[in-house]
Amino acid sequence: MRVEKELAEVSPEKDMLLTIGVFDGVHLGHKYLISQLKELADELDLLSGVLTFRQNPREVLSPGTSLPYLTNLAEKVDLLKNERVGEVIPLSFTRELADLTARQFAGLLKKYLRMSCLLVGPDFVLGKDREGNVDALRVLGEDMGFSLVVVSPLKTDDEVVSSTAIRDALAKGDMKRVTSLTGRPFRLQGRVITGAGRGGGLGFPTANLEVESEQALPGDGVYATWAYINDETYQAVTNVGKNPTFDGQVRTVETYVLNYRGNLYGSELKIEVMERLRGEKKFDGVEELKKQMAEDVKEGEAILSSSGRKPG
Repeated sequence: MRVEKELAEVSPEKDMLLTIGVFDGVHLGHKYLISQLKELADELDLLSGVLTFRQNPREVLSPGTSLPYLTNLAEKVDLLKNERVGEVIPLSFTRELADLTARQFAGLLKKYLRMSCLLVGPDFVLGKDREGNVDALRVLGEDMGFSLVVVSPLKTDDEVVSSTAIRDALAKGDMKRVTSLTGRPFRLQGRVITGAGRGGGLGFPTANLEVESEQALPGDGVYATWAYINDETYQAVTNVGKNPTFDGQVRTVETYVLNYRGNLYGSELKIEVMERLRGEKKFDGVEELKKQMAEDVKEGEAILSSSGRKPG
């Protein structure tokens, strides 16, 4: 089985306190859960471990379902490792894994990961047909020799901090809410590709960012952003949308980097999306668009300058 092959690549040095989840976005709720994991692992002298999935289980369980991700696998693993847990284990979620019973999967976790304790949230389920809820897992643990710890979810403003709440805020362009739920600005990263080439003619040459089709994006509009190029930080203004003034059909991410004169084609560009300036709008002509773009740049620069961070 592929799941056994991947789990066999892990060689824990001692028994493990494990938590399991998709961890999309690695938001403040995830960080709270992991903090409880590390604290309890220290108390019990266990190795802390986070098992995450390479695919969102919903995509396997409901074929054809498209669920935009907040962080790709590489970024998610890096963020989890930054939480300084003992082991971060990415596991492929396949149909084969989905068909395992809770007992079968728990058996593999005990065999290969030396799981002696499982820490989860109250809505956690494991195993075929979602049979392994917390009550079933508690009974199963007594039989198989592992304990179960249930941690209440983190709430802010009476709302559970969740990937769903972040996607909703992102779709509305509410970047302050996104930042408050994740604990960091929302990031996009990709290779700069050739676009329509209109920006230079308008006086605002933009870098067209190639992002994966499954990547969650802010709602269409114009945003104040920070751009990172060769370890340098620049103020920037980013447009997300279809460029309706030019009857665009494809959603793009285009960034105008202030005070940068180099050629970015083919290079990797990372941006942090800080605040929405306005929604996307179809203008009556190029001159009206140019005037609005100048205002966008002025407003974006003022917002970024007032943040206390400096380019460089």
